[in-house]
Amino acid sequence: MKQYGLIGYPLSHSFSKKYFAEKFKDEGITDAAYELYPLEHIKDLQDLLDEHPDICGLNITIPHKVAVLPYLDWIEHDARKAGAVNCICVIAESPVQAAFTGEVGIGGHDFRLEGYNTDLYGFEMSIRPLIKDTEDEALVLGDGGAAQAVKCVLENMGIAYKTVTRKPHPDHILFSDLKPDHIKQHKIIINTTPVGTAPKIDECPPIPYEAITDEHLLYDLIYNPEETLFLRKGREQGAATKNGYEMLVLQAERSWEIWNAKDNRV
Repeated sequence: MKQYGLIGYPLSHSFSKKYFAEKFKDEGITDAAYELYPLEHIKDLQDLLDEHPDICGLNITIPHKVAVLPYLDWIEHDARKAGAVNCICVIAESPVQAAFTGEVGIGGHDFRLEGYNTDLYGFEMSIRPLIKDTEDEALVLGDGGAAQAVKCVLENMGIAYKTVTRKPHPDHILFSDLKPDHIKQHKIIINTTPVGTAPKIDECPPIPYEAITDEHLLYDLIYNPEETLFLRKGREQGAATKNGYEMLVLQAERSWEIWNAKDNRV
């Protein structure tokens, strides 16, 4: 039985487990299982893999998308550019191959850990049809692991952006300093923070919503609830809106492709 799963902490709500359980059932996949592995500290990753030797692939969520990088043997180019990984492929590797490549798994085990960022693919494919003008500028709310993927995609698409955070940073705008003029200048607003996630559905990022118009696009990486307060406030101002559900579906399918690619099997 091939094991797949999600690491992060906490894991009280998981799109991935439900999605893959339904996928395995619908597609008649009987030799695979997807489990949740709450991992408070990323340093315990090796112990997890030792305890579950049948793990072939893992998804990664908050707070480990960046912290996992030093534990990987190889990182795909775009994931390295984004500075965050949300998908690991665990590949069996013989001692001969390890000697040939000069790479061995963490702790000298007979496997290697390859890191990918499927958020890049999921986000780009889900937002691209909504972009009317690539000359529009974007505001990226938050600066965590998911934000790194979003910014990487925006750069690849040639869309200028500014990052908005709560803590001071030389290149960022503080939420407390955000003015209507910022909203008017940036027609694309992307929420990468967890603010507004169920059960705290009465919360939203503190931005001047009154400056939003029907020329704006508001994209929220949150999918639960289906319409966050952030999106509702944008919709009420006439903006186009989209939640993160399709992005999650696309990134999950991309993860499955990576885990099962023939050239990834030893």
